[in-house]
Amino acid sequence: MREKEVAERAFAMPLTSPAYPPGPYRFVNREYLIITYRTDPVKLRSVVPEPLNIDSREPIVKYEFIRMPDSNGFGDYTESGQVIPVSFRGRKGSYTHCMFLNDEGPIAGGRELWGFPKKLAQPTLRTEIDTLVGTLDYGPLRVATGTMGYKHGLADLSHVRTSLAAPNFLLKIIPHVDGTPRICELVEYHLEDVRIRGAWIGPAALHLLPHALAPVADLPVLEVVSAVHILADLTLGLGKVVHDYLQYPVQRPIQRREMSLAD
Repeated sequence: MREKEVAERAFAMPLTSPAYPPGPYRFVNREYLIITYRTDPVKLRSVVPEPLNIDSREPIVKYEFIRMPDSNGFGDYTESGQVIPVSFRGRKGSYTHCMFLNDEGPIAGGRELWGFPKKLAQPTLRTEIDTLVGTLDYGPLRVATGTMGYKHGLADLSHVRTSLAAPNFLLKIIPHVDGTPRICELVEYHLEDVRIRGAWIGPAALHLLPHALAPVADLPVLEVVSAVHILADLTLGLGKVVHDYLQYPVQRPIQRREMSLAD
């Protein structure tokens, strides 16, 4: 393969069989269970990178379970994780703190294109008789369980539209071949062409369990504030860089190798 062909074909890895196709990425019948809760403000501040800001008076986290049965290029999968309300230069939005899902394509695409903090796990979202149930398992261990009364009341659609239209922020990190950061950027993206099929509210509960590699319980549930169940069609828009953390190079300590007897 000639150099010109490599440059023309290069989109994602691997070169001859990319893990995901080019966009746009349209989602049909995307289903959300979002449980909003209060947490420890000190712990919340410790995981949100500047220049994003949180409201320390309202230390809020949104725990999300999302079913995506029909998505262009990515197929049928589920994800779960934590999203934090933030502000950036006076604009309110959300920062995605962690996401766990069960499909390689959107893990690779989400990390490489936008910088979504995605890891492989086993989330579910389903209706059990009169209850909407979301779970997250990391390996054999349950780390999150969310429940909500099924369609107890109609949600305020104007509020739901405003929430879905708000900017979303991600911390995109891609290392250099020597292990140092080559890309470390704050990325902004938006959901586009949103069609809300329905939205409902109901009583909810959320239980998070400690796990070394899925530390969702590090932002503990102090009080459940609200919950919403949403069905929508939407397009996941591509992003733009709004802050470059490598604008000013960081001096890192030299890693010294321990001498062995073989040396």
